[in-house]
Amino acid sequence: MESAPICVYLVISLQPSLILIGVAFLLVSSSNLAYPEKLSTYECGFDPFDDARNRFDIRFYLAAILFIIFDLEVTFLFAWAVSLDKIGLFGFWSMIVFLLILTIGFLFEWKKGALDWE
Repeated sequence: MESAPICVYLVISLQPSLILIGVAFLLVSSSNLAYPEKLSTYECGFDPFDDARNRFDIRFYLAAILFIIFDLEVTFLFAWAVSLDKIGLFGFWSMIVFLLILTIGFLFEWKKGALDWE
């Protein structure tokens, strides 16, 4: 009984998306998909330079991972700033240590050249 509001929320939130997906499948016609422009590799007009199945450069993944790591760590600062008056001196110095470790990691990545594109 305690989880009933969560189940109701999930049902109500899933219904519009499922209805929209169903309507899209019902309304689409296969004749719309037969235009040569839609079947072309790129709609922008450029011919493909290489095979689409080639591997991506590892720098794309590295940049994405570094962005996610540093972005998630910065989100901790918001919670810390909001609750700074409640966590006291221990919470303040814990975050300072966290920021110091974050800065050391950033400087290490910078020195190793992970942030350079060339």
